[in-house]
Amino acid sequence: MSNIVEARNLEKRYGNFIALDSVDLNIAKGSIVGLIGPNGAGKTTTLKCLIGLCDVEGELQVAGRDPREQRHKLMEDVCFIADVGILPKWLNVTQVIDYVEGVHPKFNRARSEKFLSTTQIPANKKIKELSKGMVTQLHLALVMAIEVQLLVLDEPTLGLDIIYRKEFYDRLLNDFYDGNRTIIISTHQVEEIETLLSHLIFINNGQIILDAAMSDLADTYTEVLVDADKIALANSLNPIYVRELLGKKSYTFESIPRSQLESLGDTVTPSVADLFVAKMKEE
Repeated sequence: MSNIVEARNLEKRYGNFIALDSVDLNIAKGSIVGLIGPNGAGKTTTLKCLIGLCDVEGELQVAGRDPREQRHKLMEDVCFIADVGILPKWLNVTQVIDYVEGVHPKFNRARSEKFLSTTQIPANKKIKELSKGMVTQLHLALVMAIEVQLLVLDEPTLGLDIIYRKEFYDRLLNDFYDGNRTIIISTHQVEEIETLLSHLIFINNGQIILDAAMSDLADTYTEVLVDADKIALANSLNPIYVRELLGKKSYTFESIPRSQLESLGDTVTPSVADLFVAKMKEE
């Protein structure tokens, strides 16, 4: 199987609210995927469905298993880090390691302890006494010591300062990702993960509005700082987004050859953050 996730027509409702609306997903093994969307767009619901934390209608396979029927076996190959600390606060660090070693067949204690030795987390401290940054480090130390195929991250660095966030992603790439494992990251801090990603998914109102390889973005999307005398021509080409920038107008175009746009002004590939805003405004 070349895909770690295969989903067709995923539907999820909470009463009259449609959280997921005919969502299709194909996530290749070994990819690093950014799942980006505004609050209430369906990001967390999507991730919970992938790891069997909520039911969903439609066809769904994760690591060759249906999370709705085989969650226990699935979680031997999948790890999850959420934006809130879910480690038992009454245990100390050593006891947490003991617990994970006892319940997870693929946990490598030595690897976890080696990671923790590079931090300032005391082994005898209770979880409730650790800072949020330390809890995140501990969680990462546990996850990276488990031989899994898929790591799912839902706002993993929310509330952390920039030093902890940078260290988190550096550790993730250097100590966890090996080219075969798959990582799905949902975050609002898109600027910080842009260089990590191999694939990008935008979701809004429970629907996928962009699903593309990062390497393909430059061929599809172009941002142009349009010269004043070319405004009318730029408008005629149906941009998906226009914004004021440095006293000029910046236009974002989709599926128009860059060679056709170069006469309008300076062209660049939009950043993930700018493309996200453009697609949300288009919606």
